[in-house]
Amino acid sequence: MKFGRGKDRLKPEDCGLVDMDEFPSWIIYEDENFLALNKPGWLVCHPSKNGPLSSLAGAARVYLGTNSLHLVSRLDRETSGVVLIAKNAAAASRAQGALESKREMVSKTYAAILCGKFDGTITISQPLSDDRASLVSSRVCCAIRKPSAKSAVSVFRSLSHSGDGGEPYTLAEVKILTGRKHQIRAHAHWAGYPVAGDKIYGPDETLYLDFAESGFTDEMGKILPIRRHALHAYRYDFSRVIEGLSISAPLQSDMLEFMDKHKIINCFRNI
Repeated sequence: MKFGRGKDRLKPEDCGLVDMDEFPSWIIYEDENFLALNKPGWLVCHPSKNGPLSSLAGAARVYLGTNSLHLVSRLDRETSGVVLIAKNAAAASRAQGALESKREMVSKTYAAILCGKFDGTITISQPLSDDRASLVSSRVCCAIRKPSAKSAVSVFRSLSHSGDGGEPYTLAEVKILTGRKHQIRAHAHWAGYPVAGDKIYGPDETLYLDFAESGFTDEMGKILPIRRHALHAYRYDFSRVIEGLSISAPLQSDMLEFMDKHKIINCFRNI
C-alpha cells in the first residue's frame, strides 16, 4: 500500500493505491471458489471513484482478471483482517447464506485493543440503532427502547494487558453472534472500554469529522494512541457449512508495534 502522507497528514480520500506486487502477500486462502485476504487497515472494501486499485474489491478483480466476484464479508476502512471473496455466484450464495443465518453457522472472532483494563469475559447484549443525537451520521448507539433497534450480542474475553505502567490497555478476543454495523466498537464504548484509536467511539467523536476534513494530524496523534482503531477480523470459520473453510489472518504490523510498545503479549498466536 502506498500512502499519501504529505506533512504527516493522511486524508481518507488519499489513502493510496494498492501495490499489486504486494497484493499476493495479503492472500491467506485461495481455491477454485474463494479468495481470502488479510485486508490492511487503511483500505476500503468497495470500489471507489479513485479507480480499481483504490479498493480491495478492485484490486482483487485485477488480480483475478475478472469483474465477476462477490464480497462475502466486508470490513470498515480502518478495520483490518479477514475479507472473504467468492469467485462465482454459487459460492457467494452459500457463504453469504451462512453468514446471514440465524443459526450462527459462521464463527467470527476479532482481536481488539481496548482502552482500560478488565479481566475475564464480558457479554454484551445491547440492541443497536442509529444515533440521531450524534454529529457523525454513521454512528450507532445502544438503544433498548427504540423500535428500530436491532439485536446485537458481543462477547469480549480479556487475554493480556499492557505492562508499561502507563495508560492501561487490554487485548481482547471478541466473538460476535450478530453482524451489525459498528457492533464491536459501539458495544466496547457502551461497556466503558472503547477500542484504542477509535475516532467515532473514542474520546471525542468530532475527531472523525476533523479527520474527514483534514486527515490525520499531529494534534490527533496527541489524543489517539494509534492512527486507526485497533480492531482486526482474526478468524472466520465457515467449516460447519463449507468443509475446511476456516480462515485466520495474522495481526497487522501497526497493532503488533503498538502491542510491543506497551508490552502487551500477542495471545493470538495460540488461539
